[in-house]
Amino acid sequence: MNSGYRGRALELLKKYEVNIGDRILVKTKKAIFKGILIPRSEIGDDLHIVIKIDDGYNIGLSVDSIEHIEKIIEGSSKEENSKVIQKIKESLSNLPKVSIISTGGTIASKIDYRTGAVSPALTAEDLYRAIPEIGEIANIKTEILFNLLSENIIPEYWTSMAYAIKKHIDEGVEGIVLTHGTDTMGYTAAALSFSLRNLPIPVILVGSQRSSDRPSSDAYLNLKAAIFTAVKAPFAEVGVLMHASSSDNELIVHRGTRTRKMHTSRRDAFQTINSKPLAKIIGNKIEVYEPYKRRGGELELKAKFDNKVVLIKSFPGIPIEIFDFLIEKKYHGIVIEGTGLGHAPEYIFPAIKRAIENGITVVMTSQCIYGRINMNVYSTGRMLLSMGVIPAEDMLPETALVKLMWILAQTNDKEEIRNLFLTNISGEISERSEYW
Repeated sequence: MNSGYRGRALELLKKYEVNIGDRILVKTKKAIFKGILIPRSEIGDDLHIVIKIDDGYNIGLSVDSIEHIEKIIEGSSKEENSKVIQKIKESLSNLPKVSIISTGGTIASKIDYRTGAVSPALTAEDLYRAIPEIGEIANIKTEILFNLLSENIIPEYWTSMAYAIKKHIDEGVEGIVLTHGTDTMGYTAAALSFSLRNLPIPVILVGSQRSSDRPSSDAYLNLKAAIFTAVKAPFAEVGVLMHASSSDNELIVHRGTRTRKMHTSRRDAFQTINSKPLAKIIGNKIEVYEPYKRRGGELELKAKFDNKVVLIKSFPGIPIEIFDFLIEKKYHGIVIEGTGLGHAPEYIFPAIKRAIENGITVVMTSQCIYGRINMNVYSTGRMLLSMGVIPAEDMLPETALVKLMWILAQTNDKEEIRNLFLTNISGEISERSEYW
């Protein structure tokens, strides 16, 4: 009878004997509202009810603010409705503008329980219905750019995302939230970190580990916190916002070039690697960690990527033919995920040398999650350096891959490629790796 309502909100509706579809009058501590009680999204909390007034606006009303509810039959007058609508419009117009761009993923979908179908659920109306509190945080504008599982996202889509973000920035928004599937969110975050030079506002990527129809879903809190961060954060960087632990107490904003998904299903799957995160969110407070780039830059868009770059994991018995294939197919870059401090089997050294001699840029990273490579410790590392292999310092392998794709789309000058790769552009390299 009251789909989507639970806890305190459901108890309130039962108390006043009203159901979804009923026309009701709600008296709050500040005003009186008339409208039709409508369902809540599965990601909604139990602290609000939502009504649709005659002109189509959905408004969320806090359970704590409601003094009385009664069912009515007669319709509201046009004059009364006009006053309510004007109040809503004025309230929204005074709030900071935030754009939410959807690329797909669990967080930006809804389930039709009659058919089992999953479809995008990211219109402004969907959001205000699901999370009424955001009506007190931001004036939301939404765009469904893609509706993709994140494993299907390719570099060309990173470019499209960057241009969409620029369009919204040019329209004067004060923050951007981009919804994304979690599996490749770290790659996209790195790509946008390199593409969006000198950001004037925060760009917050957000996802969900648990679908919104599950009681343990993290979708509601993650999205609400992402909108809050887009409005309140003093930094102007690309961040990934997810749970800080398995509980709902804290959320973390990870720097876009420093985050990795470390668990298949935990709500705190994402971790900042070799650095501090950007911020911690506890309730309505944001704790920001230095250093960070402040708001107010002038955006420079550099959103091209070279597709002919690969990431290879070194392993015992790795076939030398892998490199011959890449040379034959005229690839432009190879990132090796080496062992330990940046090692690979000596028998593939001739193939690596041939790749470099054929104009392929080769970069070395480590399979170790934490720490940095040091190719000067052992003779094998020094041999690779002498061939021209570029050390990736304390970069994540996936960040190194994205960075090399980005650099090779900007220049083909070998010295410039090397210098750019060894330059800290978006917080991807640090002089001293930190375990946070």
